Amino acid sequence: MVAAVVLCGLVAAAATTLSAADARRRTGPHRQAYALLAAASGVALVTLLLGVAVALSTAGHEGPPPDRRTGLAGIVSIGTAVTGLIFSAGLLRLPGVASTAAATARLALDGLVMAAAFWFVGWVLFSEPTRLLGDATPVACAPILLATVSAAVTAGLALIVAFRAPPSRRRAGWLGAGATAVTCGGLGIASGLCQAGPGVVLVGAGALAAGLLAAALAARRLDAVAQASLDLIRRDGAYAFVPMFAMAASAMYHLLQDGRFDALGIVAGSVEGFALVTRQYLTLRDVRGYARRLAEREAHFRELAHTDQLTALANRRGLLQSLHRCAEAGAPCVLLGLDLDGFKHVNDMRGHDVGDAVLAEVGERLRANLRPGDVAARLGGDEFAVLMHGCPADADRVAERLLGVLGRGYDQPEGPVFLSVSIGVAGWAGEPDVELLLRHADLALRYAKQRGKNRIERYDAAYDQLLRRRTTLEHELRGAIERDELRLVFQPVASLPSVRPVGAEALLRWRHPVLGKVGPDEFIPLAEECGMIAKLGAWVLHQACHQLSRWLADGHDVWVSVNVSPRELHAPEYVVQVAEALRAHHVPPQRLVLEVTEHAVATDLDELIRRLTALRRTGVRIALDDFGAGYSSLGQLRRLPIDILKIDHGLVAEHEPVRPVGRDGPAFAPMVDIVMRLGHQLGLEVIAEGVTTPTELAAVVAAGCRFGQGALFGWGVPAEHLEAMLEAATPAGARRAPTLTPTPAPPGPPASPPPRRLPTLPALRRSEQGSAQVERGS
Repeated sequence: MVAAVVLCGLVAAAATTLSAADARRRTGPHRQAYALLAAASGVALVTLLLGVAVALSTAGHEGPPPDRRTGLAGIVSIGTAVTGLIFSAGLLRLPGVASTAAATARLALDGLVMAAAFWFVGWVLFSEPTRLLGDATPVACAPILLATVSAAVTAGLALIVAFRAPPSRRRAGWLGAGATAVTCGGLGIASGLCQAGPGVVLVGAGALAAGLLAAALAARRLDAVAQASLDLIRRDGAYAFVPMFAMAASAMYHLLQDGRFDALGIVAGSVEGFALVTRQYLTLRDVRGYARRLAEREAHFRELAHTDQLTALANRRGLLQSLHRCAEAGAPCVLLGLDLDGFKHVNDMRGHDVGDAVLAEVGERLRANLRPGDVAARLGGDEFAVLMHGCPADADRVAERLLGVLGRGYDQPEGPVFLSVSIGVAGWAGEPDVELLLRHADLALRYAKQRGKNRIERYDAAYDQLLRRRTTLEHELRGAIERDELRLVFQPVASLPSVRPVGAEALLRWRHPVLGKVGPDEFIPLAEECGMIAKLGAWVLHQACHQLSRWLADGHDVWVSVNVSPRELHAPEYVVQVAEALRAHHVPPQRLVLEVTEHAVATDLDELIRRLTALRRTGVRIALDDFGAGYSSLGQLRRLPIDILKIDHGLVAEHEPVRPVGRDGPAFAPMVDIVMRLGHQLGLEVIAEGVTTPTELAAVVAAGCRFGQGALFGWGVPAEHLEAMLEAATPAGARRAPTLTPTPAPPGPPASPPPRRLPTLPALRRSEQGSAQVERGS
């Protein structure tokens, strides 16, 4: 026995030393946990030495009286309780076990639930009538009660910590098992002293020493326990159900064995119940807190889903939500659609950072100039909307205010940015319909932009008709060539003053079987927007060349001009298309005139000069149409490679003719006279457009203009009518013999035929009687 006691003491002392050394080498915030484990080992060592010393001193003797044995057992029991308490505190302080006070409380309550179950089951097994060990079962001794509670608490807490430490469960389990063995060993020593059983003391000492060694080794290898798993939904129920089931089964067994419940059993059951209630209360509070946080996050994400991040205004979802609420309430409301005019240039010239800053400032101005309850939203890009509650008159006043507020400059580090805004206004057209209201506001906004921007337009039912017609025209225009709905008419160009037709301008006309006549001012801009202008231009070019080849073959001395859009002119393949059309229809290049409007001059001038130069190399002549509309300057006119100036009809009809000062002569048009002189100085021929009255004819003739075009000489007529005019104006025998064979009319732009040598045409006259070709000297 002495040898066994000495061995137990040495093992316990070694384990305590190992724990102390491990605690000393630890650093950081979790050093306290290992210090507590070392302290618990020290108290357990003292308890072991005291217990075995008393046991050895009484071995082989009658021993001290019962009162003294009870007192000594009480001291060992207190030591065991302190050891268990410190071990429990160390387990709770291990790194990652419990990061907050609330988590520590939950773990402690779970441990208490398990401890109460352990103690109650043990009480049933070791008390009457079960007496699990029979005659060797320890007799109830009051001083060991504290040790039994300590052992149960340590075992319950160790079990909880071990099961809630997934990555380090094995080492945490060894640590908990060692702590439990230490307290159970202390309980055995106290029981042996209380009943004068040296064998029980020896067994308890061995368990205590083994537990200290196991705890020391486990703690030394335990660097960190992962965060304790506190799953409130899936795992907490097991820690409540299993202990209660064990206690209920034990109680039923105890009653079936005719057992009785004394005060200790009732206390254990009460502790279990109160601990479970408290634990479930904490769980319920955690669940409520989790639900509250979840609701807050949901509200936050819902707000993010309905808010534009850049401007902090509502986004399209937020606007739709407000619109639906307004529709459900049946309250009158008005929707304003806003679009910043020219905002794309801000991003292109200043960069997207400046553009974002401007958009953010627009959002602030909208918020500052709306009434309470109104909703401002950014729908995307530079498009905004304002939902207002109330009568349309209030919306008109707010729209006027916003027009001025958003039109003020936006201060930026590189200089202020100036923008205008277009606003479309729409209200309920009867029964509240959110989608219809959005569509009406969008139509009004588009109409405001089409009518010049920086204005307010209220929705009108006519907008729907315009949109439907526009959509129908775009759809039908795509197949107009294939359905043979397009045709060319030719407006004559007359030589002055003889009024003899010497040329013609090819004009495109569209007659739809259902829509009827569609004006070029309606479908030409539409073709440019939808990307069909190149296809239409190629068709017009080939049809005009085909008709010109027929007239030349019939001996008519005439030229034909074709209008060219800026989009066609800047296409790299257009020069090749012109050359192929001339070659395919055997048309001399100088007989074809390409008319470029002054709008094309407003684009990149250098690029325009390169394109026109390439076209003139093919032999065609270039005319600048609508000269005087305001785009070209004299400096640009000198640089442009053109042959003909066509005076805009506004200059011809703008002023009354005036008479020469200080001399006799017919009245003349002063603006036409100036352009005539300018054109002659630059070596250009001049054609006066828009001549509609004999007075205007006399004025342009007096100014020296040799060619005119306008209603006075004829509107656009079919090719056969113009041919009749050419025949009527040509004296008998004066027509040239046909030299060209006309080609059959193609359904569309033909493929390039093999190149042919063009026949030589006679030089074109520049006289009033017969010249129709305007040729610039090279």
